[in-house]
Amino acid sequence: MNNNAVHNSTHTPSGNLQTLADGVLRPLGFEVLDVQVQNPGRRPIVVIRMDRLDEQPVTVEDLETASRAVGAEFDRTDPIAGEYRLELESPGAKRPLTRARHFERMLGLKARVRGEGHAFTAPIKAVAGEQVTFDVEGQGDVTLMVGTFQGNLAEFPDRHR
Repeated sequence: MNNNAVHNSTHTPSGNLQTLADGVLRPLGFEVLDVQVQNPGRRPIVVIRMDRLDEQPVTVEDLETASRAVGAEFDRTDPIAGEYRLELESPGAKRPLTRARHFERMLGLKARVRGEGHAFTAPIKAVAGEQVTFDVEGQGDVTLMVGTFQGNLAEFPDRHR
């Protein structure tokens, strides 16, 4: 799912797009999972992947509400130079896992992990506080601290979690 809007801006980028978007969306009941700027150097596309704080599925109406709110804030603060396209998306199959709660929701599913000297895809075995344990084939349990690595869901759950 995504919702597209085209925006014009004339100033140089300033501030953190993720912080800006999260500041608008969190009071509306949403969480920013990831912000990517695609096509830099041409007409950039700002892609914001979001989720609901109540952990329910993201609806088309949610995306429309979020797009209007973020678009208005980006128009007000002008964080991107020139014309750009804004897209908001639901988490999808490669959902970013950035908080302990994200890993808890996906226990038993495989995650793709990169960073802190690790690169593997393995099932999420346990979450204790801010530590996540993965069952890595050939290595056994590998426990990492949330925030020290990049994690994405590597398999789609059979139901909403």
